[in-house]
Amino acid sequence: MTQWLKRIGWTLGVLAVLLVAAFVALRTPDTDREAMIAKYSAAGDRFITVADGARIHVRDSGGDGPAMVLLHGSNASLHTWEPLKRELAGYRIVTLDLPGHGLTGATPTHRYDPDEMVAAVDGVVSALGLEGFVLGGNSMGGGISWRYALAHPAKVRALLLIDAAGMPPRAGDKPPASNIGFRIMRSGFGRWLGGQITPRFLIERSLRGSVSNQSVVTDAAVDRYWELLRFPGNREATGIRFARGFADPAAAERIRTISVPTLIIFGSEDRIISPSAAQSFAERIAGSEVIMMDGIGHLPMEEAPQATAEAIRDFLAGN
Repeated sequence: MTQWLKRIGWTLGVLAVLLVAAFVALRTPDTDREAMIAKYSAAGDRFITVADGARIHVRDSGGDGPAMVLLHGSNASLHTWEPLKRELAGYRIVTLDLPGHGLTGATPTHRYDPDEMVAAVDGVVSALGLEGFVLGGNSMGGGISWRYALAHPAKVRALLLIDAAGMPPRAGDKPPASNIGFRIMRSGFGRWLGGQITPRFLIERSLRGSVSNQSVVTDAAVDRYWELLRFPGNREATGIRFARGFADPAAAERIRTISVPTLIIFGSEDRIISPSAAQSFAERIAGSEVIMMDGIGHLPMEEAPQATAEAIRDFLAGN
């Protein structure tokens, strides 16, 4: 019996050593802050410090046309808007990396909740002197956009909700398939593991699982998502956001008070947020318009920038 117990103990010890070695070998470190800023910022970019001390990475096209502020989705960055910006020449387009994303990274409060993000957006637009602007967002950024419109209705001229988050499931809806990265982050162990081990192939699979137009999943795009996710503080922020969850039924009811012109764009093949959410938004926002884009997934501004820009131009021309 003693010999048998010794063998079990030795085996468990070897397994423990192997597991530790595997963890060390697979662990993905943060990227270097300054190297990422050099690689993923552009001439004219600014870092604006807002009320809670966060330094928000901002890109302002500085055009003479009407001002438009665009907010990215979860685990994305301001780069997601670059294809659309090229199609919307003439507008002054401001994009930013929300707290816990892109080159903004960690914030002093480590909150990363909707209130902090709304405050960050307001700090940026106030610093830039913007009022009466068009506000748009994709996914999580769409959820922040309508929350901002609720908090600061006088500042928003029109609202663009692009595969926006925030609507509760409709009766009979099946949960969307999501992507592998988001599915991993649903569990506590997955969130811990994702903060330590973030292989590039997982990011590629997650991006492919988010779009229908696979041509947007280039090597450069995967590298950008992978490297900026590992910008210092961003993985921790992701874990905090997913642990808290996104559902807020009370806020979803308050959306009925929004009165600014609103355009709702959804990809018919969105696997992250059910396309039926477009109907829910339309039912709650009086006078809103809905465009369902056939054959497009969760990122219309990347998958179909020309068609998305055309829809936005037509909508704003009539409002």
